[in-house]
Amino acid sequence: MSIGVLFVSTGGICRAPMAAGVFRTFASRGRIEDMFDVAAAGTFDGHAGEPPSLLAFEVAQRRGYAVPPTPVRVLRQEDLSRYDHLIAMDRSTLAALRWMAPSGRTDVPQLLMRHVPQAAAIDVIDPYGGTTEDYERALRLIEKGCAALMVNIVSKATPSLAGKMP
Repeated sequence: MSIGVLFVSTGGICRAPMAAGVFRTFASRGRIEDMFDVAAAGTFDGHAGEPPSLLAFEVAQRRGYAVPPTPVRVLRQEDLSRYDHLIAMDRSTLAALRWMAPSGRTDVPQLLMRHVPQAAAIDVIDPYGGTTEDYERALRLIEKGCAALMVNIVSKATPSLAGKMP
């Protein structure tokens, strides 16, 4: 049985697909991609059906991460029960996830940066509409967050693999 990880941002067009691509790449490099079911979604339906942001795609690709051109999708109610890890990119998304979560699962949604010890940032700021540097800044935080998240998940699921993670 795979471990479900859903990355969620506001529009699901920038940060969530980048995070899903980074996490998948880390899992592939660690040869543990079969352990995970990774997806991305947004809480806002304004970009549903569109491909991920071109800048998000390009910035991630330059750093060696594959962001598949999977159409952006809106968070569904069943996602809140299906995924083991609901990962919010910022506090407003976290609040929305916790508000939508079914009873008994309101503590499941977590901030990505919560997994980074002594993180300088709490939120991965939304680069949508910004510059290439804004996307690169977001990606640097996402890399740190995904590396720490993967170590946390793997150390709990299979402690023997924890030392081999990014």
